[in-house]
Amino acid sequence: MKQKVVLIVQARVGSTRLPGKSMMDLAGEPLVGRVLERVLRCQSIDKVVLAIPKSIENDPLEKLAREYGVCLYRGSENDLVDRYYQAAKLFNATIVGRLPADNPIPEPDEIDRIVEYHKESNYAFSSNLSEVFNSGYPDGIGAEMINFSALETVWKECKVPEKREHVHLSFFDYSNQNQVDARFSVGTVECPKLFRRPEIILDVNTQEQYEFIRQIYEYLYDANPNFHITDVLNWHDNIYLKEINNISEKK
Repeated sequence: MKQKVVLIVQARVGSTRLPGKSMMDLAGEPLVGRVLERVLRCQSIDKVVLAIPKSIENDPLEKLAREYGVCLYRGSENDLVDRYYQAAKLFNATIVGRLPADNPIPEPDEIDRIVEYHKESNYAFSSNLSEVFNSGYPDGIGAEMINFSALETVWKECKVPEKREHVHLSFFDYSNQNQVDARFSVGTVECPKLFRRPEIILDVNTQEQYEFIRQIYEYLYDANPNFHITDVLNWHDNIYLKEINNISEKK
């Protein structure tokens, strides 16, 4: 049976750490729009779904889904296990990709790499996030792949509110680098040496992090909308850090 890979991008307007971040501007488009734009370039994904809460404040995200031509699922605000499961079931996924929308520079080539790795392995949960077994990736460019059967088991059995809100906690605990359940094997892809930079943070949970990402898009997007992680690292090392050092020297 052919495997069907459904990449589910989770987003909501009402973020607790940085409210409204999903709609913050990056080179003239909302942050979530930039995420969708990039993942639509993946070659190994059969369908992209934007999964958002039902509440009316998230209506602008539904509009974005239509604008970018991706599928939409609206479900629970805080039960992310249910939101992912229902979306995956609706679109007949056999492999479920998980991508939080606060990672605004997902790298399509590396998402394709983790999909192929997952297909070829017998793991229930695969990831190329920097925290998993110290893969070496910059934080925020990868994704997780979960077998639908494993997600369904968690959906049926998990009763812990924290684990219902954070899908990965039923498979892998980033805080202690531990596999959570022996039934669900965990695998990871090692980052290519060319951009093995785990100290680089490319997600958005604070205003400072948003400003950093905004500068990346401001500098790179117009010249090349399909900019690669290597372009980001080149900007960081040769422009951003020099500007920071110049400011420090003037103080």
